[in-house]
Amino acid sequence: MNTFRNWVLSFTRLLHSIKNENLEWQNANQALQAKLKQTHAINEKALEAELKKRSVQLAHEIALLKTKQASELSMFKTKCTQDIKDYKDYLKSLDQLKHSIQTSYPHLPEAVAFTIHHHAKYLLHKMWEADNYEQKMLHEMQLITFMTTVHEDARTYLEGSSADQLPAKTLRLIDQT
Repeated sequence: MNTFRNWVLSFTRLLHSIKNENLEWQNANQALQAKLKQTHAINEKALEAELKKRSVQLAHEIALLKTKQASELSMFKTKCTQDIKDYKDYLKSLDQLKHSIQTSYPHLPEAVAFTIHHHAKYLLHKMWEADNYEQKMLHEMQLITFMTTVHEDARTYLEGSSADQLPAKTLRLIDQT
């Protein structure tokens, strides 16, 4: 039993020795631990302040982006509204063109006048739906050429300068496309 007692005493001394070393270490490093806690608290406060500052900056940037997007949206809506108005004006012009053909060529079958009108609308639609500026200009020139040719055919027929009973140049342009 003496062995067991010696073993328990050794174990108890070992535990006390470990506790004493731990206590000595804590006493020796108490200033360092306090400094670490203080540094940690200061760093937390600095991080909190930085996060608040960054939050304010982000809120400002978001407000600027919202304002910019709102103005861009307003400008885009205005542009779309103007585009729609322009497109309607083009369509009115093409309706006038159809009426001009019908009055200039009273003997012309209605289907031919509608075909000419439909082709002009087709060219307008191609111009309007063009993806890039160069294509848009190409289609616009085709539409202008077509409408000019229609008016020229009608003028020469009404002046009696043309022996053709049909708008021949106009029909050739339709045939070419």
